[in-house]
Amino acid sequence: MKKNITILLSLFFLINFTELNANSLKESLNLAYQNNNKLNAERANLRATRAEQEGSLSEFKPSITISGYVSEQDNTKTTGTKDTNIGPTEQSILIEQKIFQSFGGLAKVKKEKFNYNLSKFKLKKVEQETLLAAAKAHTDYLLNEKKVQINNINIDLLERQIDSDKNRLERGEINLTDLAQSEASLAGARAKLIAAQNDLITSKANFENIIGISPSKDFNSENSVIFNLPKNLAESIKISEHENPDIKIAQLEYEKSQQDIIIARSDLSPSATLSYKLSEQEDVSSTVKDRTQQTLKATATWPLYSGGSNYSNLKKAKELKGQKELLLEDNKKIIKTKVVNAWSSFQSNKSVLNSIRSQVRAAEIANEGITQEYETGSSRTTLEVIQSRTILLESRINLATSERDYLISQFDLLASIGRLTAGHLDLNSN
Repeated sequence: MKKNITILLSLFFLINFTELNANSLKESLNLAYQNNNKLNAERANLRATRAEQEGSLSEFKPSITISGYVSEQDNTKTTGTKDTNIGPTEQSILIEQKIFQSFGGLAKVKKEKFNYNLSKFKLKKVEQETLLAAAKAHTDYLLNEKKVQINNINIDLLERQIDSDKNRLERGEINLTDLAQSEASLAGARAKLIAAQNDLITSKANFENIIGISPSKDFNSENSVIFNLPKNLAESIKISEHENPDIKIAQLEYEKSQQDIIIARSDLSPSATLSYKLSEQEDVSSTVKDRTQQTLKATATWPLYSGGSNYSNLKKAKELKGQKELLLEDNKKIIKTKVVNAWSSFQSNKSVLNSIRSQVRAAEIANEGITQEYETGSSRTTLEVIQSRTILLESRINLATSERDYLISQFDLLASIGRLTAGHLDLNSN
């Protein structure tokens, strides 16, 4: 029985471990979106800001305070009358309502609303940064894995060539120089493999740091992410003006600064409060046993002068508004430049990828023909074979790199316009 339970538990943990490993790009993005600490911290900040927004409405609601006290009084008289000891007590309820506070209260409510929207766009910004980092970590690991595979294949081919060259040397078909060229090429290929393996180790560590788990042995190049990219540059710029989080953050900061001016002005304006207090007192004095008081009071205040702090706060708020306005305009220019660069990079990487695919096909045909001619004893030299294989190796690595760059350029374009989000990429559906 114990053995069966052990087997079942082992299978359970094996299944769960397999499920936790990231295979496809979409799975890596999902894991980073759900588990990234920085992103989860920003989600918590959004919830806290939401609570602050709800609390800002207290400016327009009455406050109710219940209070009371119990005391002991020992009254000693110097005349012939008898000393008295009493214990006054009081229970009261106070209701206060602000009936006028200029426009400062409304401005504070609007400011908290802007703060909440600001937190939403800050969350969106971190979400985009997280997904972009996850995409780069995934594709970098995949690229380095392909480089290791390509270099291993190249080494295998060179080792077989050296064996063939040794046989041909014995038959007198080639000389020692030809064999040395093949051996030198093999040594160079092994050095490239070591470099590729080191890059793979580094990219794996980065993958674990960003995605949260190790890449699985079944790691594949499947890409089921649907990007829904803009059709042209003009559309990309238009979308970015409405959806890019950096622009929205700068815009909300500017709108908050406008409310700060209204709040600062309210500190120079009159305010009015209405209050009602009901109190019951017992054992008030030796002559008064019980007393009930009801007080309705209207209070008006107008801060005419407070050392100049109110005026300096207003001046400061106006200057900050000017600063936020300049930053908003600067952000618009910066984002427009980023969108143009992202669109240009996307188009360029697309063209480069098509060209390199043609290069790989041509290099494969050329290498196959030169190798066959060399092995059949034609006039092809060892150097020509090595050169054609080097060109093929480099073109294959360039193809893998170009595929990665083209994929990332699509993520960069979405990030620049503000649509690199889980919702747009449909990450929650499998």
